[in-house]
Amino acid sequence: MALWPFGKKKPAPEEAKEAPRPDVTPDETGEERPPEDTGQAAVEPEPQPEAAREPAPEPQPVAAPAPATKAPVFARAEDTPAPEPEPARKPGFFARLTRGLTRSSSRLSEGIGAIFTKRKLDDDTLEELEELLISADLGVKAASRITAALAKGRFGKELAPEEVRGALAAEIARTLEPVAKPLPLRADAKPYVIMFVGVNGTGKTTTIGKLASQLKGAGLKVMLAAGDTFRAAAIEQLQVWGERSGLPVVSGKVGADAAGLAYDALTRAKAEGMDVLMIDTAGRLQNKTDLMAELQKIGRVVKKIDVDAPHATLLVLDATTGQNAINQAEVFREMADVTGLVVTKLDGSAKGGVLVSIAEQTGLPVHAVGVGEGIDDLQPFDPMDYARAITGAAPGTS
Repeated sequence: MALWPFGKKKPAPEEAKEAPRPDVTPDETGEERPPEDTGQAAVEPEPQPEAAREPAPEPQPVAAPAPATKAPVFARAEDTPAPEPEPARKPGFFARLTRGLTRSSSRLSEGIGAIFTKRKLDDDTLEELEELLISADLGVKAASRITAALAKGRFGKELAPEEVRGALAAEIARTLEPVAKPLPLRADAKPYVIMFVGVNGTGKTTTIGKLASQLKGAGLKVMLAAGDTFRAAAIEQLQVWGERSGLPVVSGKVGADAAGLAYDALTRAKAEGMDVLMIDTAGRLQNKTDLMAELQKIGRVVKKIDVDAPHATLLVLDATTGQNAINQAEVFREMADVTGLVVTKLDGSAKGGVLVSIAEQTGLPVHAVGVGEGIDDLQPFDPMDYARAITGAAPGTS
């Protein structure tokens, strides 16, 4: 996508100061020629001082080509840019995603190989395949639908394992495509308020830091609010992210009222002309009604300043929790009006298939996925990359 949120272009990288110098071609006319034969004895010429050659002109610096623009996690909903050529695939992130899902993909890939070795696609193989998908945390509903789709036009035929992996990848990607969406930042909402929620240990604060850094890189003015007032470590962690990225952080004392802090942060963000305000919140279990009610209070308080705030409430899910993530998504959506998901820790999960089950059962948009600790390890969700990584399908086989 050519434009970053709010229509601002991503700043171009600095030009290279000096490109490597090309080889200088010797001056052919400067070579000495042998003396002509005149028939007379050769006279030893007096040595003459060698004329100083003019130095070859230095080549002009050549600007290094600009790197490929990364697709942003966020995009303005109102933007309708002209179609552009599809950017080159970024093998770095795909490779990390593939490595991260190895524990999930090994189970699927090896299971497919065992089922479809010199066997036709019949009722028995379909049943075994469905059980395999369920064991990989895709869920009963998704597993049943995907195996039924796989059987169409293939029933009774002998299929190679790689053909099955490719067909499964295509069906999984088809399931996920409706939920793979960037978060639509609204240009008329200034600041655009994003509240992050989730249970303890999902990586909310780290996710905020990564997204904030990416948004600042897009040229936006971003402010952070340390709304996890239960833990001093959470406040300090967000302050470290703010210092690292050069972003202002609104914080209070441990035990301070989180709703009051959010109100103060939004007041300050409006006064300072911020584009985005990102509010961290304390982790809480979805079955603790009193803590869930606190999230609702934060929402009511910020609405006193902006009736549409928070404009987005993102639930950060830990992929290693498996099917429990579905219950979290359903409860948080009901109690905190969740609008979208960020799925973290795919690099350490044997239950990476849960993304398919979440998409099938909740329909909530998946804005980004994380496969590591680096800022670039949080990327927009690509259904086909994920589907190929989890099934072990080779590119081009789906």
